[in-house]
Amino acid sequence: MTEADFFLEILLPALLSGAVISLQLILLSAPFGFLLGTGIAVGRTYGGRLLSFLCKLYVIFFKGTPLLLLLFILYFGLPSVGIVFEPFVAAVIGFILCNGAYNSEYIRGALLSVKEGQITAAQALGMTRFQAIKNIILPQALRRAIPGVSNEFIYLIKYSSLAYLITVPELTGAGADIASKYFAYFEAFAMVGVFYLVMVTVATLAVNWLEKRTAVPGMVRS
Repeated sequence: MTEADFFLEILLPALLSGAVISLQLILLSAPFGFLLGTGIAVGRTYGGRLLSFLCKLYVIFFKGTPLLLLLFILYFGLPSVGIVFEPFVAAVIGFILCNGAYNSEYIRGALLSVKEGQITAAQALGMTRFQAIKNIILPQALRRAIPGVSNEFIYLIKYSSLAYLITVPELTGAGADIASKYFAYFEAFAMVGVFYLVMVTVATLAVNWLEKRTAVPGMVRS
């Protein structure tokens, strides 16, 4: 078999298949991680003392736990207490929990940047506190949080490679399988790197476009 045949008939199809699974992991985890992060940030900023404390504990725990360890607990540890997840599901849950914790920090910072006096003004117009947060504060804060959340999305693309270690056959796993089977370590992992570079570049261009479209005037990043 020539190198061209190896590349076109074995390596490239395997990596494309792995890349599809990586994209599924990312596209499932990112929106739920964003929603979770938004809920945690709002609860921590505007919840009562107990809710705020619980949200803070969540952030401390998941920011302080290495993502790989979290995946191991979800996939290898929970079956010992009767909770079993498929590898793909365990990976998605782990990514959502971790992504939500980091997103909440970006969104909380943005919430704190909006003057709370706007809530008072909204209440003076007849809104409840919940309506003021949902309709007045949160829309402004989410626009300001987009740069941070966008960075976290790009990190998620790279985090997805950890799913291989709990047997999800994503991009890195597909490359590792081909490398060990054909002893083509350089070729396989170099191409895996090219795939990640392409995905990160496309994501970066997309989030840059989104930031410009939604940027708050005077807060556009150079």
